[in-house]
Amino acid sequence: MTVVFGDTSGGSPGMRMQTFVEDTFEFRVLVDPIATFNFQSLPVEPEIAIVAGPPARYLMVVPSMRKAGETFAIGVKGEDVWGNPTDLHAGIFNVVADRDVTGLPARVAFAAGEKGVRIDGLSVADAGPVTFTLKDAKGAAIATQRVLIVAETDLQPYWADFHGQSEETIGTNSAESYFAFARDLAFVDIAGHQGNDFQITESFWADLNALTADMNAPGRFVTLPGYEWSGNTPLGGDRNVFFTTEGRPLRRSSRALLEDRSTAQYDAPTAKDLFAGLAADNEDAVLFAHCGGRYADINVAHDGRFETAVEVHSAWGSFEWLLEDALDLGYRVGVVCNSDGHKGRPGASYPGASSFGAIGGLTCLMLPELTREAVVDALRSRRHYGTTGGPNARMHIDLAVEVEADLCSGDPKLGPATRTPATQLTMGNIAETRAAEARLSVSVSASVGVERIDVFNGRDLVATARNHGDGGSRYRVLMEGAAYRGRFRQVKWDGRASLSKGTIRQMESINFFNPDRVLLPDGDGALTWSLITTGNFAGFDIWVDDADGATLEIETPVLNASAELDALGPDGREWAADGVLPQRLSVRRLPDAPLAPDFAAEQTVSLVDDRDNALFVRVTLEDGTRGWTSPVYLFRPG
Repeated sequence: MTVVFGDTSGGSPGMRMQTFVEDTFEFRVLVDPIATFNFQSLPVEPEIAIVAGPPARYLMVVPSMRKAGETFAIGVKGEDVWGNPTDLHAGIFNVVADRDVTGLPARVAFAAGEKGVRIDGLSVADAGPVTFTLKDAKGAAIATQRVLIVAETDLQPYWADFHGQSEETIGTNSAESYFAFARDLAFVDIAGHQGNDFQITESFWADLNALTADMNAPGRFVTLPGYEWSGNTPLGGDRNVFFTTEGRPLRRSSRALLEDRSTAQYDAPTAKDLFAGLAADNEDAVLFAHCGGRYADINVAHDGRFETAVEVHSAWGSFEWLLEDALDLGYRVGVVCNSDGHKGRPGASYPGASSFGAIGGLTCLMLPELTREAVVDALRSRRHYGTTGGPNARMHIDLAVEVEADLCSGDPKLGPATRTPATQLTMGNIAETRAAEARLSVSVSASVGVERIDVFNGRDLVATARNHGDGGSRYRVLMEGAAYRGRFRQVKWDGRASLSKGTIRQMESINFFNPDRVLLPDGDGALTWSLITTGNFAGFDIWVDDADGATLEIETPVLNASAELDALGPDGREWAADGVLPQRLSVRRLPDAPLAPDFAAEQTVSLVDDRDNALFVRVTLEDGTRGWTSPVYLFRPG
């Protein structure tokens, strides 16, 4: 018997396969051998390999910061239209830098079947920024990265994706392939694996621990053993659990897909049980609260001795409300962003042709060295920030708060902490102060323009610093939000915009991650689009000629808006819909030319007495990439 899928000979458009690579895509075949509707699977089922298409773009990945004379590596790869690293490369590529880089080869060639190239042994003698450019055989620039900063510093940025799954649970491809992708194709420095606890067998847990131990290579690539505690939201909701050493027991939320009950004494059906069990056994563990299918309710359970961070972005979307929950409850946590990807691409997780509306995020940790011990210390000290992922996600953010204070060695809410006089604090610090105000300073260096920096004290937006003036003929339309906290939070923004007069000479989409969802012209003065958001934002820029007196009319299923272009400035206008979570549409004016990729701002922040002053910033880049720092926590004497 021959079964043909996707036959186009009779006029069919064919069959759409999944948009992510898989080594063993299985065709599940059920037969009714005795005609009793008792279907059984074939003993051997056919399988094929889903492979990447031709390169649609080339990317370079470079460290955010290194010391003068210190060796480092850069990564080069090509990705197909769906974000899969591809081995279908053509020709020889040239790598150039705008400064002398010792060890930089003039040419890069991909070996047969090679999807990524790592160039080791590079160094720069003097301080300052470095820009790398990848050129094709004709000398055309096809990729640029300028975020490497050479500086003398005690702490250096290293990039991580702590959160994803492989085929042994609900993901794709093997756990070995998962970690190899993170190291060799996403070029991250740190990775964790987070299978659903109710699917992890004792055998796979042993194999996974052996794998994280084997692949942990200080100075090159750090792994953390762990799993996802996957309880329903009323029981506490999803938590990421990481251990500092292998061989620790799982405390499962349930055994829904497991028959073995040999370790049932460790089961923790609620998040409170999980924290109690970790405390009773004095486990050396670090936890994140996150928002996936079963979002975390940190009001139900939280223990600051273990739960050090909240995940505000993943492939599921952006979840600033989870950080707001923590601040409202007085928790002192850091901010992380990870992929929570199921497609076998940790560190470079694209949504594909699905209902996911975001790229998986990345977490940047400030470390004295790349070791597991340093990673855990940074997590417990909240010395990290997160970004929304993508080609330009590895921005460098430097945050400082100047204030007369006593710096705490730990969180005084959790136990005794020594105090040391200090005048300058950085992200994650907890300090006591009698001052009435603090001076916050932040600098950002990125590979694309910095659009703005928002300064927060807890939930309160204190100030917005914009990296541009009043603007020109470019107008930015953004749509943002989620339907609610749980699964299927997508907001559909398919719409149309039209001008009462003038013409659109240029348009560019922002955060249109799915190639099937596009921005299209509809005559000289109108455009249409198909778009979803899942707590994050997306939209477009239009450059308008002859716009004097013009009105921009916007129609979407969520909101309709009308904006007089002459009246718009950098702050623009915003419209909000009624809903459980914010859903917003905004229009603002920007300069015609690209914005500068370096930006610094300072802000004096008045301090309050009745709660923690959680000072942090949110950075938005011109291309739609976003980042959040962990807060500095200032409190008054008791």
